[in-house]
Amino acid sequence: MTEKEKMLNGDLYNSRDPELLKMYHNARKLIKQYNNLDSEDLKEREQILTALLAKIGIGVWIEAPFYCDYGPNISIGQNTFVNLNCMFLDNNYITIGKNGLIGPYVQIYTSVHPLNASERIVDVNNGSRYLTSSKPVTIGDNVWIGGNTVILPGVNIGNNVTVGSGSVVTKNIPDDVLAFGNPCAVRKNLKHDL
Repeated sequence: MTEKEKMLNGDLYNSRDPELLKMYHNARKLIKQYNNLDSEDLKEREQILTALLAKIGIGVWIEAPFYCDYGPNISIGQNTFVNLNCMFLDNNYITIGKNGLIGPYVQIYTSVHPLNASERIVDVNNGSRYLTSSKPVTIGDNVWIGGNTVILPGVNIGNNVTVGSGSVVTKNIPDDVLAFGNPCAVRKNLKHDL
């Protein structure tokens, strides 16, 4: 199994693998181009996003600056708006549904490291490196994620959910609820009206 296959499978992998570094450097070039474009250059913005991400639906708008690790592990559904300074660490799949609102400074993490330092840090010939694994994140349709929210690896957020600003989402959230806090918890059921 390649390191990329291990990464997407949720196994421990070497993040300094040449194939992954090539993807990383390609993403950095595209992100730099995207973040430096004039906001009115819509055609070039769309071309870069199409080259960077696995899937972007019609009407997706991503404010610059935007940051991600690789890009090809990110899928965003139609009419979703991603506000400025969002960071998607896509060491595994990040799937966002349609009609989403992702507030500014939202961070989506898929990377996990062993908690114990003796398991996390591996000695190698020229020093040491750390072990990483990953878990996918899925966000449903019609979801509003408030600004400065952090979504941790392996979380699934249902459809028609509102997550309050500044939340730290550590566990799955069901459909049709308002959730907020650190850790994020369901606070109210919302009527499904879409």
